[in-house]
Amino acid sequence: MKHPKSEFDVIVVGAGHAGNEAAAAAAHLGCSVLLITQDMTKIGQMSCNPAMGGIAKGQLVREIDALGGLSGIITDETMIQFRMLNRSKGPALWSPRAQNDRAAFAARWRWHLEQIPNLFFWQDTVTGLLLTPDKRQVLGVQTRTGKTFTAQTVVLTTGTFLGGLIHIGLVQQPGGRMGEAASYGVTEQLREIGFETGRMKTGTPPRIDGRTVDFSRMEPQYGDEPPGRFSYEDTPPLTDQLPCWITYTNPKVHRVLEEGLSQSPLYTGVIQGIGPRYCPSIEDKIVRFSEKERHQLFLEPEGRHTVEMYLNGFSSSLPEAIQVEALHHIPGLENARIFRPGYAIEYDYFPPYQLHPTLETRLVENLFFAGQINGTTGYEEAAAQGIIAGMNAATKVKNLPPFTLSRDEAYIGVLIDDLITKGVDEPYRMFTSRAEFRLLLRQDNADLRLTEKSYRFGLTSERRYGRMRSRREQIQQLLAYLKDTKAPPDLVNGWLESLGEAPISQKVPLSTLLLRPRVTLQGLAQLHPELQVFLARLDPTAIETAEIELTYGGYLEKERLQAEKLRRLEEVPLPESLDFRQMAFLSFEAREKLQKHRPRTIRQASQISGVSPADISALLTYLGR
Repeated sequence: MKHPKSEFDVIVVGAGHAGNEAAAAAAHLGCSVLLITQDMTKIGQMSCNPAMGGIAKGQLVREIDALGGLSGIITDETMIQFRMLNRSKGPALWSPRAQNDRAAFAARWRWHLEQIPNLFFWQDTVTGLLLTPDKRQVLGVQTRTGKTFTAQTVVLTTGTFLGGLIHIGLVQQPGGRMGEAASYGVTEQLREIGFETGRMKTGTPPRIDGRTVDFSRMEPQYGDEPPGRFSYEDTPPLTDQLPCWITYTNPKVHRVLEEGLSQSPLYTGVIQGIGPRYCPSIEDKIVRFSEKERHQLFLEPEGRHTVEMYLNGFSSSLPEAIQVEALHHIPGLENARIFRPGYAIEYDYFPPYQLHPTLETRLVENLFFAGQINGTTGYEEAAAQGIIAGMNAATKVKNLPPFTLSRDEAYIGVLIDDLITKGVDEPYRMFTSRAEFRLLLRQDNADLRLTEKSYRFGLTSERRYGRMRSRREQIQQLLAYLKDTKAPPDLVNGWLESLGEAPISQKVPLSTLLLRPRVTLQGLAQLHPELQVFLARLDPTAIETAEIELTYGGYLEKERLQAEKLRRLEEVPLPESLDFRQMAFLSFEAREKLQKHRPRTIRQASQISGVSPADISALLTYLGR
């Protein structure tokens, strides 16, 4: 449908992680963008823990950076600690995680956004959408103050604000975050059009006054030395890392919490929304895992210039007095004071099977959803959706082909594919186990996978693209050198035997030696002066990626072949006109699920719960394949 003349190309509603990435992406692609937020001082606010990354989440941040997003840069600029998780496991599971300065993180987000000349801001609450008379195309938004703004595309990234309801014990108050008003009108309008909606729940722990903590009773957790970074850009190195602290609950803590369950909104049925399975409240933990005598907690600094601390693992919606009493039985927190109690929040979401892979809604053209509105949890999942929604909002304005990522290209592809084909029945969190090709989708190679694709699309800058090409060339040079350079027996046999490896009887390529489990590139370099000189000229990240590519070459090739098979299924389209309800050769459940989710390809259909291999075979036969 042809766009009418409008005030902006793109309107983004909400300035959280999803909204910021969406607004920046659309603006960097040349669109005039309006970013609407209820509070200009809360742009990029870390609503829950002051950290970015983690298991699989770190891969998402690296991918956002490789695409030309800002989350990785801002994380690096405001880090107070960096750790690479799962180093003791294989490289497919390595995941970067950073503690951040909460205030600095939000300040840097605002600064970066304000440097984009065609990105504009408005502080207000959106209460409704402007739609065409048939309600099948969005034209803009209307706000609480009576303003209307028109646009060719609109991206909703409303977080927990739609119908937000805060719970502390049995006391409730409307709010999208503590101290911030909830938003009403949009859910009701979209429900009338035909959108399915639901309720979800999340929570946050109490904030602790660090001056009242006895750190001598806790175990310090230090960052990596030297620390890593998230961005492939030349961001400033982290210095002077701050420690986090580990402590544990105990039976006394659990007893206090159990006695308070009669005042828990979660266990008295007051909360109707579904909470995150993998980040449960402390009261949920003691009920679901009653056999455990203790649960690990992490006390995390909120920043360099504050005494406020975040108690990771102690999310709660119990009454304040019960939270405080339980805290006082935790080692190190016996005399702790809190700045505010933990709370739970319920909010509206829209089951994401109602979206196209571009994150445009099926029912209303030019309307996009990203973030918690789609049933996800976490800053990283939100930001990943935001950059894709922003890119595709821009493509609609400029009449360009859509930008999507497949499951074998990125964790972002896995995330969006899971959402639109499987839907959600609880807040969705990314894990490495969700990716079939996780060895291909490592945190170290996100730029090699995605930067060129984004550069060709027009988002990634020439500078970023050049950095990726330089790194790729260094990797290729090192792999060629290791293949062509041979090690003589007299140089390496003594070292091999000290490692418990069998000696060699003749010269072999260095690449062959590196296939042995105890042989490392750095170890070889100490024996081989020429290799040491060669490595000194290379970027350390290129060396790491080359060693992984060499060591796991056989497994990587196997995954590439599996990905190719999956891609062939992706190439079998399912026409939009298909009426699955009339296909008697399918099971009743398959007909129902396929009609509801409307997959675009055979591969997507095969991912839907309730669609069996027999149903897929029957569909292929029907399509003449």
